[in-house]
Amino acid sequence: MALPTYADPLERIWHYTYIVICAAVFVFLISPILIVIPLSFNAEPYFTFTQKMLTLDPTGYSLRWYDELLTYGMQAPEAERGGVWFSDMWNNSAWVKAAKNSLIVGFWATIFATVLGTLAALGLSRPEMPYRRAIMAILISPMIVPIIIIATGLFFFYSNPCSMLGFSCGRLTSTYLGVILAHTALGIPFVIITVTATLSGFDQSLIRAAASLGANPRTTFFKIIMPLILPGVISGALFAFVTSFDEVVAVLFLAGPEQQTIPRQMWNGIREQISPAILAVATILVVISIALLASVELLRRRSDRLRGVTGR
Repeated sequence: MALPTYADPLERIWHYTYIVICAAVFVFLISPILIVIPLSFNAEPYFTFTQKMLTLDPTGYSLRWYDELLTYGMQAPEAERGGVWFSDMWNNSAWVKAAKNSLIVGFWATIFATVLGTLAALGLSRPEMPYRRAIMAILISPMIVPIIIIATGLFFFYSNPCSMLGFSCGRLTSTYLGVILAHTALGIPFVIITVTATLSGFDQSLIRAAASLGANPRTTFFKIIMPLILPGVISGALFAFVTSFDEVVAVLFLAGPEQQTIPRQMWNGIREQISPAILAVATILVVISIALLASVELLRRRSDRLRGVTGR
């Protein structure tokens, strides 16, 4: 916001002080990310800037660590890059397997979290809903309770999910279904909060008008409610996907060797084989996160326009 021409000296001092404080906070938050990106192009196996990098020598930069994301774990990484090589990479590369697992788990967890979270938000938005505050507090508790506590509880529950009913059944640990359900539980609060915020500006008279014109509840939902809250639903889905894509603690407790995700593979790389390839993965994740956040912002502005709120 521009400084008014009639501002006195004290207001001008505070204005520029405020700008400096905001810039300092921004640099403090963004510096770790900005450092990771150039280090991922380091030609040497170091986590620090080399002399060649500091002098901007082209030989100090390389894509070797991005290439290692494709070749690590392959049976014949030095073979000629053709159909056989790509098949070997797709089936055996550890990072590619982790990426496929992250996408599979993230996709289904997002679908489940979006459907369940949207239904919960629709119910909680109705004024006649009893105990709305208590139910809301319970549903968003995964955002408040430390993830280590949730992961521990899920592990013991998934070890024998039917024990509460007095009989034994199959374990959900070390299965895709178990990891997907865990990530669904972690993503639902974000969908509920986002959709609830969208519904707070929803004109309830539109529902009554649709009913007065003979529309049944199903038609009213898909023709009136859903188009207006769709930006909020998609935003919640993006938050749920990011939550699943970046989650590592629940995966450490629940996943088996076949359900290794990208964060779990990064954890393994830090513990077992420290490699700058981790920085390459981090850079890719930063780019994906920026793209998703930009999408969320565009959807927020579209939602404001649909509700008649003027953006700044």
